Amino acid sequence: MKILVTGGGGFLGRAILAQLPQVYPQAERHTLQRSDHPDLTQKGITQHLGPLTDANLVDQAVAGSDLVFHVAAKAGVWGSYDSFHGPNVQGTENILAACRKHGVKKLIYTSTPSVVHSGSSLEGVDESVPYADHFSTHYPATKAQAEKMVLAANDDKLSTVALRPHLIWGPGDNHLVPRIVDRARRGRLRIVGPGDNLIDGVFIDNAAQAHVLASQKLQPNAACAGKAYFITQGEPVATKELINGIVQAAGLPKVEKSISPKAAYMVGFILEMIFKTFGIQKEPPMTRFVAEQLATAHWYNIDAAKNDLGYDPKVSTAQGLALLKASFQD
Repeated sequence: MKILVTGGGGFLGRAILAQLPQVYPQAERHTLQRSDHPDLTQKGITQHLGPLTDANLVDQAVAGSDLVFHVAAKAGVWGSYDSFHGPNVQGTENILAACRKHGVKKLIYTSTPSVVHSGSSLEGVDESVPYADHFSTHYPATKAQAEKMVLAANDDKLSTVALRPHLIWGPGDNHLVPRIVDRARRGRLRIVGPGDNLIDGVFIDNAAQAHVLASQKLQPNAACAGKAYFITQGEPVATKELINGIVQAAGLPKVEKSISPKAAYMVGFILEMIFKTFGIQKEPPMTRFVAEQLATAHWYNIDAAKNDLGYDPKVSTAQGLALLKASFQD
């Protein structure tokens, strides 16, 4: 058996690769990502290096696969539309074409809850909530296009499912946790508003667990085939509690300073204008999208994932924060 994980060198991709031997002990593990990771080769994992927009490379990586986890994507809130469309939409088109060509049976696609976020709070919604009617950034816009393509491709030959993990965090995170900790260290971290708006992220091991479970359940006419699922901890917490939990895990004092949502949104708007005017490529420290995310509630009903995938988060938020603290101490 051959299993391909796109984005295998990333945070979630690595966690999925680590869990696969428990379920598929004899499977060959392959990855497709842009950069070489020697430690993956040392673990017996075959790497295919290059962009998702290279159709020939994607074809070679997918060839012979029984199961594909399409995790790779360009994330973030800054950059041109084309820079997101290439890897997220065209790349997914290449994956689907290769899966069809080589008779892949199962495709698990990593999506995002951002595909249904229009800027206002989402509290306890399930998968019946429609796609957003507008998007503040190119990332959720292109991920929504790709998710629709993946789900529409589901049939009796290729079974597909989309998972929407929310705010993945934990040891090894190279995105969310480092940003929070870095800004806290420099005294630049603020709570937007009172910070009592509820959010529900997902610990890295639980996010990977959901993907592996989906691969086991997925087959033609399965309950999960052709559907999307929210993946979270299932325990919403106040934004300030999660942020300060991460900050304190890093050995730093709690963040007490705050900024109003309107002020944060205005700061984001001004910084976006400055960065665009001067052609600054790196992401601004605040954007309107980030201000919206920090000021609104977004937590989801995960009953469908529990019922259809057998998903039951093994690591609680408190346990996850303890593991994160231990990783900082190490």
